[in-house]
Amino acid sequence: MNDKRPNPHLSLVRVPASREPVSLLAVDRAISELRRGRMVAVRGNNGTAALTQAAEGLTQESLEQLAGLAGAEPALTITARRAAVLGLAEPDGKIVTVVTDPALTAVAAIEIADPLANFQMDPLEITTREAQTYDSESAAVTLTKLARLLPAAITAPIEAKEADDLARWSMRHDLLFIDSGDIFQYDRTAARSLRAVSEAQIPLAGAEDTKVIAFRPADGGIEHLAILIGAPDPSEPVLTRIHSECFTGDLLGSLRCDCGDQLRGAISEIAANGAGVLLYLAQEGRGIGLVNKLRAYTLQDQGFDTIDANEQLGFDADERVFLPAARILQELGFDTVHLMTNNPLKVDGLAACGVSVAERVAHTFPSNKHNEDYLRTKIARSGHLF
Repeated sequence: MNDKRPNPHLSLVRVPASREPVSLLAVDRAISELRRGRMVAVRGNNGTAALTQAAEGLTQESLEQLAGLAGAEPALTITARRAAVLGLAEPDGKIVTVVTDPALTAVAAIEIADPLANFQMDPLEITTREAQTYDSESAAVTLTKLARLLPAAITAPIEAKEADDLARWSMRHDLLFIDSGDIFQYDRTAARSLRAVSEAQIPLAGAEDTKVIAFRPADGGIEHLAILIGAPDPSEPVLTRIHSECFTGDLLGSLRCDCGDQLRGAISEIAANGAGVLLYLAQEGRGIGLVNKLRAYTLQDQGFDTIDANEQLGFDADERVFLPAARILQELGFDTVHLMTNNPLKVDGLAACGVSVAERVAHTFPSNKHNEDYLRTKIARSGHLF
């Protein structure tokens, strides 16, 4: 059920280096617009364009405004994962557009998009169509994921008579206009632009010889951190832990996961080894963000396991990318690692990004009554090795 193929972003044509700052800025602004409940005009790779708004910020007023501006009937575009759990499509596609009869309302759109809402299929008649790869509808949903919102967008083809020049039309209506290529390339472009911006010696309990280096992408996005313990030798494979941030586990000591144990255990193990690096990546909730992780927890309390909860929301089981980790390791001069992980897919993901994994180092900790089912699911459904 899990998609174990390499991240599709890795196969895209690279954005020319001279365009990278513009590309990153465009996506960053579009993310901000969606999070504020505003609309964005997206041009797809097939020459069409759509006006879009995140379903999470939708109101009936904004839905009607979107329809009026676009000159076309809006529809709801969701992931195939979300459509599959609703019984509307097969999960092996990517993006699905949902058309309703009677016409879509804001309430219906939110209920279809949000598994915590009380969705009732009756009296709606629903038809679906699969979006084309890299078109404006696929780009719209990808943008909601980058914004850490529910992966669902209201989309309407821009058919307004005066929209022959889409850039000018967008400007006249105070709308941000973005090309889908910038959206699909964002992860790769942001990772390639990571630069060290600050560092400091920070003695840690059990690892006093520690330096923390902050890496920031060119669009000013959230920083990733490299925690260097001791003085690892770049000519030898470096003991490495790639740790995705977990507010609940790392900071609050949540017992629902093993993240806090893994973080503190990695620091202790690297210190005992003498030297190594821990990468602390801004990829909360396996890449879905803190708010969506809290939604997933609520779904788990209703009986779904950690993977099913993600899929109920419309996400894949794991939305993380390892491009930032590879870039930071390369910036630090490390090209071969002993990787501390229980997840073979993390080994494959890092290797696909150009960093050799000389050895997988097991990284396990005792379970508790709150995370036993979570850990069993990771073994049975995600292939984790404990």
